Amino acid sequence: MDKTNRRKSVWVAASLTFFFAIVIFLEWIIKPTDKLSMLLTVLKKSSVYALVAVSMNLLNGFTGLFSLGQAGFMLIGAYTYAILSIPLAERDAVYRYYDSAVNISFPEVLGNKLGGFGMILGVLVAILASGIIVAIFAYLIGLPVLRLKSDYLAIATLGFAEIIRAIFQWGRLGPITNGSNPLRNYVRQNAFVVSLGSANIGMSTFFLVFVASLCIGTIVLLINSSYGRVFKAIREDEIAAEAMGVNLYRHKQLSFCISSFFTGIGGALLAIFMGTVTASSFRAAMTYEFLLIVVLGGIGSITGSVVGAALFVFASEWWLRGLDSGAFLGISSPLFRNGFRLVVFSVIIMAVVLFFRRGIMGDKELPYVVNRIKARLATRISRLSKAGETDDRNSSAP
Repeated sequence: MDKTNRRKSVWVAASLTFFFAIVIFLEWIIKPTDKLSMLLTVLKKSSVYALVAVSMNLLNGFTGLFSLGQAGFMLIGAYTYAILSIPLAERDAVYRYYDSAVNISFPEVLGNKLGGFGMILGVLVAILASGIIVAIFAYLIGLPVLRLKSDYLAIATLGFAEIIRAIFQWGRLGPITNGSNPLRNYVRQNAFVVSLGSANIGMSTFFLVFVASLCIGTIVLLINSSYGRVFKAIREDEIAAEAMGVNLYRHKQLSFCISSFFTGIGGALLAIFMGTVTASSFRAAMTYEFLLIVVLGGIGSITGSVVGAALFVFASEWWLRGLDSGAFLGISSPLFRNGFRLVVFSVIIMAVVLFFRRGIMGDKELPYVVNRIKARLATRISRLSKAGETDDRNSSAP
């Protein structure tokens, strides 16, 4: 590793450590009754949305496959996590109309053997299992649909997502999915608590942000690998990629399964955040939200997806809330009624699309933007210094 790459790695590690430290500090000082508690809520949701948006961008932006099945894959991930983390003592209360067919809880089994660390390890195992199950479903779905292209692929994956949502509410699968009834009482965000003396510090925000960041970092490494270059080659020109020896179907299937794997993990994290899981929550509109985030941030930009997810969640869930309650930024108006927030949010989205045709980041990443800003500042400073030297010469001339 040369000095430049080593310096970049150190800078990234230091930045992430500082960010995680800020998250832990905020979760320590902000109480659930504080007004700023909403900040922690949007941090959790934006981290989950960022992960799903990045995984969608891996498929749509870097491989060029237009898929709209994210809501269905998130549903499978959320259900898998919930089913594998419900304590045995709670299963009769959850499956009150059915006999539970799955009688194992990874957090409970490992927690009984290893204590609190075992519980966290069990949660991680359940999350990993969610991603694997979703990847298996994606492989089976990809066998027929990846023969399609463009809009036909989008329609097929959207149809599969709706079929999955209907099947999971089917009464015959009640012993596994609990039918149309919600899954609850599994390990949720209130279980992530660290005791320091007499004080209990919640760690749910840090856990969700950390797992999402770890997955996004893995996707970044994948994109910068040889497989990522093959994905980009398929996106640019399938015929040229195939002429160079690329197995199109194999690599499309690989990209589809990897994207779905991380989408399933995003669904598991969303289940931890929500507290209950029901199939009716994973509608097609959820997929459209992620597509909107990818387009706003920039198709083909990991940084853009993260920034787009943060702006989308912060604006829709927090900053514009006053527009629904009658007062916003100290201004009261009869227009500020329930639903007006969505109107203003839609106008903001249209403005961003008009002024940023390729998204906020385009297809660029944060280091490129930082270097461009540095170059512009250096040019501006150089011009100002030259102008100052010229003025000094003119003033000293007889």
